[in-house]
Amino acid sequence: MTPAATPKPVLSVRNLSVATCGRQPVEILKGISFDIQPGETLCLVGESGSGKSVTSLVTMDLLARDELRATAGTVRLNGEDILTATPARTKALRGAEMAMIFQEPMTALNPVLTIGLQMDEVFWAHTRMRPKERREAALAAFASVHLPDPARIYDSYPHQLSGGQRQRVMIAMALALKPKLLIADEPTTALDVTTQKQILSLIRELQEKQNTAVLFITHDMGVVVDIADRVCVMRRGEVVETGSVEEVLARPREEYTRDLLQAVPSLVPRAPRAAGAEDAVVEVRNLEKVFSFGSLLGALLKRDIRTVRAVNDVSFRLARGRTLGIVGESGSGKSTVARCLLRLEHPTGGEIRVNGQDIAALQGQKALAPARRRVQMVFQDPNRSLNPRLRIGESLIEGPLNLGEDRASVLQRAGELLEVVGLPRASLERFPHQFSGGQRQRIAIARALMMEPEVIVADEAVSALDVSVQAQVLALLSEIQQRRNLAVLFITHDLRVAAQICDEVMVMQRGRVVEHGPAAEVLARPHHEYTRALINAAPGRGWDFAAGRRITGAFA
Repeated sequence: MTPAATPKPVLSVRNLSVATCGRQPVEILKGISFDIQPGETLCLVGESGSGKSVTSLVTMDLLARDELRATAGTVRLNGEDILTATPARTKALRGAEMAMIFQEPMTALNPVLTIGLQMDEVFWAHTRMRPKERREAALAAFASVHLPDPARIYDSYPHQLSGGQRQRVMIAMALALKPKLLIADEPTTALDVTTQKQILSLIRELQEKQNTAVLFITHDMGVVVDIADRVCVMRRGEVVETGSVEEVLARPREEYTRDLLQAVPSLVPRAPRAAGAEDAVVEVRNLEKVFSFGSLLGALLKRDIRTVRAVNDVSFRLARGRTLGIVGESGSGKSTVARCLLRLEHPTGGEIRVNGQDIAALQGQKALAPARRRVQMVFQDPNRSLNPRLRIGESLIEGPLNLGEDRASVLQRAGELLEVVGLPRASLERFPHQFSGGQRQRIAIARALMMEPEVIVADEAVSALDVSVQAQVLALLSEIQQRRNLAVLFITHDLRVAAQICDEVMVMQRGRVVEHGPAAEVLARPHHEYTRALINAAPGRGWDFAAGRRITGAFA
């Protein structure tokens, strides 16, 4: 019997090297090789700076030619070398034969054009369809990704859609012309666990229908378990290990791969810490926040006003040295609670007591300034929260200077705090772009500490970081918390992080608290159906990364 012929790979990368341009080029990729077969998903994993995204960009011929260039090797799409193809040819291949889904759809979509016009451009560029046919094809593409009311989506602008809906639009655009290769660069990083599960299932469903080869870039090992057929581990521009999911996750050959897997937080909650004295620094009682939407004329006439109750009757206490995690889907009210606690939003009702003072009742900047000093924020993306034009030292001292402190003393404190977060004092003279993502988040933590707060609010503070850097930042937060006896309000959609860092967990849905208690109780023995749904949606929940095996029981 004649053995079946091995299918030709859709994408074949051989000995690919990429370097910076200039007199002293720096190698970014160093002779990497891998293949992806039709219908197969290959996950590229590794720390930030390992070369994952550069690999995707060179495959799509999207490298900035004045900054990076391929110096060796081949990138063959169905046998055709992308590196030697003309720009006109690679432009024709993009969309028709290969397509890409980016991490943040809000920046990938044009904010001033309707979704329909942007989808129409895909068909206009690559087909000879007439306008009516292009509209029908667009509506069919929206329906294929299970978007509700495709006609409404067609006429909407990006800001009128949820994050999950925008990502579905990007998938519809990418797969509209049935390309042979789909590249997905961290497409679910900013999504909550239930939306993430839906998007991953959708990609798998459409892949099976069209037999598409998928190159999936991620730092989330849970996602790898759920979607990958094979895994390619990268470090500093080199491929260090490639194999099936079972081979790489259960029997990693390289120490670097083992370190990555050990850094993945477990879904099994940590052993609870002793509660100590109940010294509550924050007490929130019956908090409410209602947003009103409508035109100015409607407001003047007191009609055509739409209201959304973002936070509804939320109460909790937070003691010194303790961490309360707030989890839930996007739109559940997590960040609104945090913004009210920081008085970035004015509560509609209820009390927010910090050391007994009701800061919800305070009015005006003069009254709010001392209260804001006691509660500080660490944002999700330090690249956006740090001013790119200011040196780190100026960013750190800005808050204390605004409150009248002496410049020399606050500069001294800034240098000391940089050392506390593991950075040299010389960093004061550098700019944000000269640091890695993890280092910038350390700087954001130092900036929060500059105000000598009693409460730290961390809003998705590690969601954009790779697993090893995430573990370092979480350990740093925990160490600083214990050393300074800080209360921490930790907002996250990552239940693995919540399980490892939180003493208590509060689950929110549609503005209400549906479950609240010790992390070990809520995550191991959830009572509410919504909490169970969140846990069931956690990526890779059936895999024990530390032990390298599948698990059964409460977290399988």
